[in-house]
Amino acid sequence: MAKITPEDQSIVVRFAGDSGDGVQLLGSQFAESTALAGSDFSTFPDFPAEIRAPVGTTFGVSAFQINLGARRVSTAGDQPDVLVAFNPAALKVNLPLLQKGALVVLNTDAFNKRNFTKANIAADPRETGELEDYQVIEIDMSTQVLEAVKPLGLSKSDAEQSKNFWALGAVLWMFGRSRDPIKDWATKKFAKKPPEVLAGNLAALDAGHAYAETAELSAEVPQFVIGDADMAAGEYRSITGAEAISLGLAAAGELADKEILFAGYPITPASAILHHLSRMGELGVATFQAEDEIAACCAAIGASFGGKIGVTSSSGPGIALKTEAIGLAMAAELPLVIVNSQRGGPSTGLPTKTEQSDLYQAVYGRNADAPLPVIAAAGPGDCFDAAIEATRIALRHMTPVFLLTDGYIQNAAGPWALPNMNDYDPILHGTPPAANDDIEERKRAIWNRDPSSFGRPWVTPGMKGLAYRVGGLEKDIETGDISYDADNHQAMSELRARKVEAVADFIPDQEVEQGNTKGPLAVVGWGSTHGAIWRAVANAREQGYDVAQIQIRYINPLPKNLGRLLESYDKVLVPEMNMGQLSTLLRDKLELKVTPLTKVSGQPFKITEIADAIAANCPAGAKVKAAE
Repeated sequence: MAKITPEDQSIVVRFAGDSGDGVQLLGSQFAESTALAGSDFSTFPDFPAEIRAPVGTTFGVSAFQINLGARRVSTAGDQPDVLVAFNPAALKVNLPLLQKGALVVLNTDAFNKRNFTKANIAADPRETGELEDYQVIEIDMSTQVLEAVKPLGLSKSDAEQSKNFWALGAVLWMFGRSRDPIKDWATKKFAKKPPEVLAGNLAALDAGHAYAETAELSAEVPQFVIGDADMAAGEYRSITGAEAISLGLAAAGELADKEILFAGYPITPASAILHHLSRMGELGVATFQAEDEIAACCAAIGASFGGKIGVTSSSGPGIALKTEAIGLAMAAELPLVIVNSQRGGPSTGLPTKTEQSDLYQAVYGRNADAPLPVIAAAGPGDCFDAAIEATRIALRHMTPVFLLTDGYIQNAAGPWALPNMNDYDPILHGTPPAANDDIEERKRAIWNRDPSSFGRPWVTPGMKGLAYRVGGLEKDIETGDISYDADNHQAMSELRARKVEAVADFIPDQEVEQGNTKGPLAVVGWGSTHGAIWRAVANAREQGYDVAQIQIRYINPLPKNLGRLLESYDKVLVPEMNMGQLSTLLRDKLELKVTPLTKVSGQPFKITEIADAIAANCPAGAKVKAAE
């Protein structure tokens, strides 16, 4: 059986240290330099769950991984080729992730008995043989930093905080990256700090670069040459999922000619959306940090009642609290965009780790029969289009809509081509009826749903002659008056179901991203599994496996042709970061037999994990036919 290898022709670099070591800043700035250099890349910030873990402990280790290459990069990489470890705990946690022969750069100043004890390390790993399979470079980084900033008069603690800039300078040299963009960023970043703080960080950056360039290190550390990626022409920038969703929501407001009101409550990892949107007031976006999750959702519903686009966001635990209010928006037939940045659960679970375990919650998780449209973003850049599409569905059908992302997508970054907004159609919504002094006629006009979308007119307070009453109690299907009539409740329940079913009339048929429209195996994914599936399938096809990739964006309702499409494959493999929720949904909605591939470790899928499953489920060496 042919072996399916992980992503190659790229370099995977991982930075790791204490939360206070500035690992995330170091990684994000290296990603920015990579974007400016024209390489494709994908990142994975790996945060510790403890907010203030004791320094030097394993459960306080923060990491940032980036995969950069001259060809298409679809994941942050399976195994790091380079590890920069700031202390023994970081080495202990991350060493099992490395492939043999990887380059390990150690801050030797932190390798002392005290830190070994904190990390529960019995003996110095440099002396036990644990590092024999790796290329180890030992650098006294802390000493080097103190020496570099000595002329500036910084205190030892302030000088130590520049250690990440020293490491960044060294890594920039290793990859032939310019320091100028980093210096420009730092000048703005530290503009309000004492001048010696900026001077210290820049001195450390230059010192790290000079050390790598001129010391004997240059004979030991290879300079990695990563060419320009073969990407479509256009202007690119680095973007995270949270940034892309925020920009997408702002763009949706422009396309609908409506202002946005985002109401949220802080929760990991969803809070970043609130942070980004709070800086977009000039784009017609208002933000409101509520006192709790329920208040945030109700405030967003109030915004939609008032004629703005109401948006709320949370992670699984917060979505659970919003559930009754979401039902209110559904009963009142008001548009509402709900972003769920999924994380490990249940309950508080793994707040800083990624998971896809809220699909049941989005599709089924409300009291009574309360179906809602659900879509899922496939990656950081895709969040922009997904946010626009979620808003389009909400306004067209006058209903709440779930947009699913997760911790990996939310925090990860990749190159994003700046879109031409002329390529996007305007977002249309129900036109208010003419004013009418006849109360009964006015009621019927307000609740007269569009025959194709079943969305009602968007009538807001202040529209002359169109005042109406709405609430959470069941309403008469024609007049909106409170109704306890049995036949009317049946009719309203059917109407709400048809409203969601009607979304399928407006969305495209499901396409095959790679491979043929029939064959022995299709790998079906949703959300952030897209990148790992893409590379695993691409590698498998290169080796002769007749396997296809299908990425589902529209979770509820599913595309109309999806059932027929999947029936054309002998086997359907469904990788997802939960215990098989999409698999259950496909069995429920399409009555299909599928093979789940599940993972709930808090870490994204590796390419090899999916590759091994492909090899186990697809005849080896099957001739790949030309696409039909």
